[in-house]
Amino acid sequence: QVQLVESGGGLVQPGGSLRLSCAASGLSFGNYAMAWYRQAPGKERELVAFFADGGRTKYVDSVKGRFTISRDNGLNTVYLQMNSLKAEDTAVYYCKARRKVTPWDEYWGQGTQVTVSS
Repeated sequence: QVQLVESGGGLVQPGGSLRLSCAASGLSFGNYAMAWYRQAPGKERELVAFFADGGRTKYVDSVKGRFTISRDNGLNTVYLQMNSLKAEDTAVYYCKARRKVTPWDEYWGQGTQVTVSS
């Protein structure tokens, strides 16, 4: 059974930092493309950061220069380092795993809440 478990969310002041973790089990981690999404109240879920072909990282414009996605294949874990947090970063953050080849099955974690507020 595939499981993705996010952790590391919480309440932080503007300008602060958090590091989110997503631990995967039940899958061959290296065969999956990993990504972070977020969903703010009343808004659609949006892609925040992901690994593109060749291991390059991509980010939504609003987080470029502030967020960093990384992965540790030995620990089956993907991370999202978030610096210089802003109120508009407040959302539930989700990780997603998608198989790199057919059948391109994908899995989601349960989400972790990030609240940026003074």
